[in-house]
Amino acid sequence: MDFNLTEEQKILQKTARDFLDAECPSSFVREMETNDRGYTSKLWGKMAELGWMALIIPEEYEGVGGSLLDLTIMMAEMGRACLPGPFLSTAVCCLGILEAGNNRQKKELLSGISTGELILTLAFTEPANTRYDPFLATTRAEGNGDDFVINGTKLFVPDAHVTNYFICVARTSGEPGSKEGITLFLMDSKSPGISLTPMKTFAGDKQFEVSFDHVKAPAAAILGQLDQGGGELECILQKAAILKCAEMIGGAQKVLDMATDYAKDREQFGRPIGSFQAVQHHCSNMLMDIEGGRFITYKAAWMLSNNIPCGKQVAAAKAWVSEAYKRVAGLGHQILGATGYMIEHDMTLYSRRAKLAEVAFGDANFHREAVALELGL
Repeated sequence: MDFNLTEEQKILQKTARDFLDAECPSSFVREMETNDRGYTSKLWGKMAELGWMALIIPEEYEGVGGSLLDLTIMMAEMGRACLPGPFLSTAVCCLGILEAGNNRQKKELLSGISTGELILTLAFTEPANTRYDPFLATTRAEGNGDDFVINGTKLFVPDAHVTNYFICVARTSGEPGSKEGITLFLMDSKSPGISLTPMKTFAGDKQFEVSFDHVKAPAAAILGQLDQGGGELECILQKAAILKCAEMIGGAQKVLDMATDYAKDREQFGRPIGSFQAVQHHCSNMLMDIEGGRFITYKAAWMLSNNIPCGKQVAAAKAWVSEAYKRVAGLGHQILGATGYMIEHDMTLYSRRAKLAEVAFGDANFHREAVALELGL
């Protein structure tokens, strides 16, 4: 593949960076951590006007018609700015609708997503899971005439308080752990029987426990095929993992920028600390972690954009970047010393997000096991 960005992608990258530098400073990020909604309608509207929500939606559904690689580039800029709000959760569900939705569902939802009117989120993690495994779903959807009745609880559902629709992963047959028997349901968030409980996190993002208590879902709410949602979910989560990797790479790059700027300006023993070998090696190791993560992430995004099977590449990227971001943040703190541990300093924004992103869509150990499986072990 060609790792060079096209002229259109360079413009997209620069436009996103300039906009986020102006509209999403670190003071705004901190403010949103304590805000009940976690984002503002004003910023969301401006993003919609720029066509960001419509980026990966085909033109026939009022979208821009961009690729997953285009979205990956944008997510890196969002990670650099620690952008708060439901963009990633909505983008993941948009990919799910593009992957599994029928023409009616696409017509009804994609245009609303492209204009910023609709917000969606994926609900798949459950309390019974002792480890990350999307197929350990115990939430049941039982047939009841022409409808289904859903019962179960989901954890760590992002932006559930502002969503219009959930993509709820439920089991319609089979036993937990099996890919067969999974069905995806598009659920209106205002459906009777859905209740939310906030889950406070140290990164200030908005996650919720979502309970489904005898929630009725018509057959028309099925996204994809009955009992065949396991493969569709796997494809959605692969793309979601790569978008999260891109977000982490953007954040790690910002950490390196802050650390090198500080190392050039901070003086000890009559010279900048960046002249000391230990600090130089820290910065070099940070760069190597970032560049390795960037290339493997962009390669997987390119393969996904071109419908090339890449389960091994996606798993390798998430395993590497999950730990690389933490290493970079840790070295950044070492270079800045006590200054970087002050809550007022931006470094704390990134180190907290590094830890949070590590477990999103599977931690490094889960993805190492996936790589081993791809190797036939």
